[in-house]
Amino acid sequence: MSDSSPLSKNLLIVGGTGFIGVCAVKKAIKSGYHVSVLSRNSIDLSKKIENVEYIQADISIYKDLLMALKSKKFTHVINLSGDINHANFNSGGKQVIESHFLGVLNLVSCLNREHLKSFVQIGSSDEYGSSVAPQNEEQTCIPLSNYSFAKLSAVNFLKMLNVSESFPVIIVRLFLVFGPNQNNLRFLPQVITACLSNKTFPVSKGEQVRDFCFVEDIIDGIFLALESKGLFGNIFNLGSGNPVKIREIIELIVKIIGKGEPLFGKLPYRKNENMALYADISKANKFLNWKATRNFDESIKKTIEYYNNKNL
Repeated sequence: MSDSSPLSKNLLIVGGTGFIGVCAVKKAIKSGYHVSVLSRNSIDLSKKIENVEYIQADISIYKDLLMALKSKKFTHVINLSGDINHANFNSGGKQVIESHFLGVLNLVSCLNREHLKSFVQIGSSDEYGSSVAPQNEEQTCIPLSNYSFAKLSAVNFLKMLNVSESFPVIIVRLFLVFGPNQNNLRFLPQVITACLSNKTFPVSKGEQVRDFCFVEDIIDGIFLALESKGLFGNIFNLGSGNPVKIREIIELIVKIIGKGEPLFGKLPYRKNENMALYADISKANKFLNWKATRNFDESIKKTIEYYNNKNL
């Protein structure tokens, strides 16, 4: 899997067992990469993808990571590590910082960079914090949580490495990604499964404006960044670019499924929540020739169908 030849397409996907990661693995195989997946937890044999090397290590633990990557040589890396977690510092936030920031420091330290051609860091729209929408890559980021601070710190570190050591990094900032097989604790799966079960469930007033993008579009953007030339050090937003209110999304899901009763206003907004967070994707469109092309309503229906079949 880790052919030492500098001409080989040896791809390491960190966090390759997660929702976006599994999609990235499948795309990589179709694109002719030799794929290795690094994950914190072991994976069941039944969930392993054929011809993929699975490596287990926690990137926040330097010694474990160094041992796991010893003698491995990769030409390409996609870093999808870490979970979205808005915990306060004393309630898990320190661990979030260690996972997302310290983990990147460890990863860069442990990688054999001799044949490394491209490193894609997966950033987050949360890095923009309270910046005004539509958010663009030139805006000053004002992180409002330990998670967004850690993600932004990792980006700044990697951009510094690009300037000082020509580290071949590109950062893609993802807005809200959705699709089949997403964790049930995420927003859309929660709403979909509640409606499929015809439950009454509490939600906020839903006045937040957000940017939802289907996972297959996001994967296309990630690989365009991975294989691009002359764009190292850049940040690119990946999102639909189409703002929509949370309430409208919930109402659309209820309409498609035909059941479920959301109780709008029963949940408070998150502290310091940015009420308008949606992408300006003009830079990705110009330099990566990328934009979301999947029909939104059809993508929602495809996602609902997945959870409906899963619950049968």
